[in-house]
Amino acid sequence: MLLNLIKAVIIGIVEGVTEWLPVSSTGHMILLDEFLRLGVSQEFREVFLVVVQLGAVLAVAVIYFRRLFPFYPGMTRPERRGVWTLWGRIFVSSVPAAVIALLFDDKIDALFFNWQTVAAALIFYGIVFILIEKRAKAAAGSERAEITQTSSLTYKYALMIGLFQLLSLIPGTSRSGATIIGAMLLGASRGAAAEYTFFLALPVMLGAGALKLFKFGFAFTGEELAVLLAGTAAAFAVSLAAVKFLVGFVKRHSFTGFGWYRIALGAVVAVWFAIF
Repeated sequence: MLLNLIKAVIIGIVEGVTEWLPVSSTGHMILLDEFLRLGVSQEFREVFLVVVQLGAVLAVAVIYFRRLFPFYPGMTRPERRGVWTLWGRIFVSSVPAAVIALLFDDKIDALFFNWQTVAAALIFYGIVFILIEKRAKAAAGSERAEITQTSSLTYKYALMIGLFQLLSLIPGTSRSGATIIGAMLLGASRGAAAEYTFFLALPVMLGAGALKLFKFGFAFTGEELAVLLAGTAAAFAVSLAAVKFLVGFVKRHSFTGFGWYRIALGAVVAVWFAIF
């Protein structure tokens, strides 16, 4: 049991870092699973790798509690109205992925949850990130981001970002990567795109975790429950730092480095599984 708890913590740490960076937590999990196989059933492993994300969700809720909780003490009426409006846009962004996931979750896993898809998605969207940043650099000085704050997002933009989020249903794409790319292509600044991605993760990841738990049931053994809690706690603790890091990073740097990292990781995934 101790070994499983240690493995769960390591997986939680990796999840806590990669969930918020546009590098695909799935790609990292697939590689990590080659070396750290949890001594649990395959059914529970699948649940664990999704539910552990709830720790990361909780970190976002804690960091942005003042901006996301409409009943925060001392909040003015316009501020409270702004929070409700933000949640309305988040809801609109969440609908496309929620509908498709509910209808085709099992089919998507069966068709695309393999190393070939993950490697291809890592490399493809890594290239996309690099091209988008080159475009942004070329336009510097002649164009400015149309959306610099999440409060400037309209419901139309929210729906379009939600459509981009559909791409993340393909393993290896990265949910944060898909929504950041989509928001930037629609005219959002890197900072606004990253921040909205954090907010959008709340209903999406809570829904994904609830769906897996519902399908699995709640008949956990004592060891399974301990493994789940250990991994989730680790993801929460690390996500607190990861979210703050990305917010600071995007203010000073482009996403080009993440693009090259994705390409390198995709190549590693492809070579490893092709050989071994």
